[in-house]
Amino acid sequence: MARTIDPIKFEVIRNAFVEATEEMAAALRRSAYSTNIKTRCDFSCALFDSKLRPIAQSFSQPNHLGSMVKTVQKSVAAYKSEHLGEGDALVVNYPYIGGVHLNDICLISPVYYQGTLVAYVANLAHHVDVGGGAPASVGSFKEIYQEGVIIPPVKLVSSGKVVQDVMNFIMAQVRSKKETAGDFRAQIASNNTGARRLHSLLDTSGLGTVLTYMDELIDYGARRTKQAIAKLPRGEYSAEGYLDNDGFTESPVLLKAKVIIEEDSVTFDLSGSDPQRNAPVNSTYAQTYSACAFVLKCIIDPDIPVNEGFYRYVNVNAPEGTVVNCVHPFPVVGGWETQDRLTDVIIKALSVPMPNEMIAGTKAMICHSGFGGQRPNSGDFYCFLETVAGGFGGRASSDGPDAVQAHGQNTQNAPVEETEINYPVRILRYELVDDSEGPGTFRGGLGVRRDYLFPYTPALFTVLADRDRWGPWGLFGGGSGKKASYRYITATEEIDLSSKTTVDLNVGDVMSYETCGGGGYGPPDARIPELVLRDVREGKVSHERARSVYKVVIDRENWTIDEQATKKLRN
Repeated sequence: MARTIDPIKFEVIRNAFVEATEEMAAALRRSAYSTNIKTRCDFSCALFDSKLRPIAQSFSQPNHLGSMVKTVQKSVAAYKSEHLGEGDALVVNYPYIGGVHLNDICLISPVYYQGTLVAYVANLAHHVDVGGGAPASVGSFKEIYQEGVIIPPVKLVSSGKVVQDVMNFIMAQVRSKKETAGDFRAQIASNNTGARRLHSLLDTSGLGTVLTYMDELIDYGARRTKQAIAKLPRGEYSAEGYLDNDGFTESPVLLKAKVIIEEDSVTFDLSGSDPQRNAPVNSTYAQTYSACAFVLKCIIDPDIPVNEGFYRYVNVNAPEGTVVNCVHPFPVVGGWETQDRLTDVIIKALSVPMPNEMIAGTKAMICHSGFGGQRPNSGDFYCFLETVAGGFGGRASSDGPDAVQAHGQNTQNAPVEETEINYPVRILRYELVDDSEGPGTFRGGLGVRRDYLFPYTPALFTVLADRDRWGPWGLFGGGSGKKASYRYITATEEIDLSSKTTVDLNVGDVMSYETCGGGGYGPPDARIPELVLRDVREGKVSHERARSVYKVVIDRENWTIDEQATKKLRN
């Protein structure tokens, strides 16, 4: 029987669902304790129907969106010990049933209305500390047990009250207890907010109407997605790329992607990627699925809603036992590094049929900076984590932005002032890295330098990143971006470190990050000379690089282009 749909009411209810998740995000951010959540927004929120089909999602972190779909569905299915009732909430971070790395902890709450289960609300947030062998829980280890506390689906909230035994057990595993406990309570507040907003909608529109429009929204998303896929260029397109190393060996990690576009489906075939490693570079299936969903969302109409109707067209072949779908007990803490690089590889494959829509290689790494120790006055343990930005790839009509996060990573900057007020560290330098761009008709974005000084107490510092062997690739004649570097600086020496390493720092030591620039798009000597002049004036590109790479000669006294010399050089 066909449903009778009022298009105005449809849009009202559709946006009410989305705004419920956005208000969940606002509640989580404003009540969190850690900089990583309250300032950097490393979290996402979502609404599911009673069948665990995704209905709406906030757009905090695109990386989380596809992964949360798998986490919620499989976690609720795996929870069989007792009934999940009104006022209950599950907590989970187990990677192998749809989860991601252990830091990303998901809280899932059922929503009842007049005794009927109508939905689930969920949020996933990156906790700055979940225990393990290094502060911030981002060290390089060989098995999952070393990475932190592992939480299968268990009740953290029962009938509206925190299950203190479970909370106490988790808190016993972590260093930064105050922040971690505060962030858990912020997650609970977020789900409660989502439930209240859904109740308000049910009160005003009625249970039957809301359930009907949930179904219609999914069907609408499916129709729109199918129509968009039909417009894509059909065929099979392949590419490959590498992570520089795995954290224990210098052997690069191979990622292969084949994108198969047919009339009514898109398949991401990742077979051929390397076997899983006893190292922190393995991606879970949920992380890999999220990368594929992100790319599909990027190449279709941006107005198409992200719900079950969209996700049913994300087809992924990621063989078990590979770095794109690891199994227990292989480590996963650096899985997002692999996921972000996989996104870059898939985009590279699609640059053949869609050159005007795709971008050159980007930072394509999460680039974790994690450290911790004891506070100088109280002696309490602290943990800090952030991810450092880098250059984005150039594209067919514009330069890549400088100093941004890449692809599905949408975390914000950790301000110097807030960091120094709340943690015993000083940021000595925070600046763009000149001449780090991949040269091109449209250049890549510049990387960032960020130096951390520890003036008060020793610290244990972990670099979990990549790109220190190869910079991001260029496209269609564009050059590669400058590779990243990670340096340990003492009063007497400066040591280049691997992109995946943990170092004991003494008082007065400095850790320095220089992230990579984005790849260039098109031949550098086809770049408009006035754009080169602008980059030189702004200190982003040197005079020497302008002449040798872009073939542009600049009169240093008058800040003008020597057109005759430039023409001669380019010819």
